[in-house]
Amino acid sequence: MKLKAVLFDFDYTLGDATESIVAGFQYAFGKMGLTPPGREAVRPTVGYLLRDGYVMLSGDTDEARADEFVRLFAEKSHPMQLETTVLFPGALELLRALRGAGIKVGVVSSKRSTALLPLLEKLELSPLMDFVMAGDMVSRPKPDPEGLNLALERLGIDREEVLFCGDTVLDAEAAQRAGTHFAAVLNGITPAGAFEAFPYDHIAPDLAELKSWLEES
Repeated sequence: MKLKAVLFDFDYTLGDATESIVAGFQYAFGKMGLTPPGREAVRPTVGYLLRDGYVMLSGDTDEARADEFVRLFAEKSHPMQLETTVLFPGALELLRALRGAGIKVGVVSSKRSTALLPLLEKLELSPLMDFVMAGDMVSRPKPDPEGLNLALERLGIDREEVLFCGDTVLDAEAAQRAGTHFAAVLNGITPAGAFEAFPYDHIAPDLAELKSWLEES
């Protein structure tokens, strides 16, 4: 591949915000009179919009209640995210190597901008980013390719020159629909076999291996 840009999902791809996400769900559910979900129930919602995660775990499709959940979630989770989110091993090394090779780097995430942007700043990733797209910056979230298509447009790069890296089938489908290359990163809970239904260039067990593969490609 002759890549000019590598784009990443954030949660369970570059970073792990599990503790704050679980705490946000449990706090909001408790405040709303619902049984707080356990950690392993929350983890499969990571990568989806918060509203969708709420529906998945509560079965409640009322829009006002979903709005209330998002507000309460942010009240608890966002301050915690800055303190408890960690990068996966190899993340900084990978991003710095890409920038050093003259390859543009960006994030296309379902995370809300009020959480994602301060987090990138706190983790010292902002200076490495050529493009950042949060979930509330698009009208249609992944697996819709809107975020990736906007990245292509703003970076001025053809889709065959872009690799998107993510941990869920939402990411894989978004890449497929955008026509970019795709690499799965197994930092989350999605097993390798789930990606067999989508076109992909590589399945990486971690970011260090992804860096090695990119250097050899």
